[in-house]
Amino acid sequence: MKQQCLECGDKLVGRIDKKFCSDACRNAYNNRVNKDSKNLIRNTNNRLRKNYRVLEELNPSQKTKVSRSKLIEKGFDFNYFTSIYTTKAGTVYYFVYDQGYLPLEGDYYALVKRES
Repeated sequence: MKQQCLECGDKLVGRIDKKFCSDACRNAYNNRVNKDSKNLIRNTNNRLRKNYRVLEELNPSQKTKVSRSKLIEKGFDFNYFTSIYTTKAGTVYYFVYDQGYLPLEGDYYALVKRES
């Protein structure tokens, strides 16, 4: 029984454990298998990246205050964050990786960067 390329089905020549006829077929196969299988995952990751870029842009000094409207204007989506940190005093910070925000009174947010 002759081996066939997993991507294109061509006959394989060479090593007995060979799976692909070329680098192009190997790359195409792995790209197809490993791509985000669901739009939900891809869209969520894109949203998190966007939120991170917005927080990073608006918080160059590691700690600042910004209005809700400014965040929304830049395309920030408050539904997407990676973690929540609650202090001993009960203050709740929302983080997108190491960039965080704390809701303040009057539609303002304190932006912080978590220390490594």
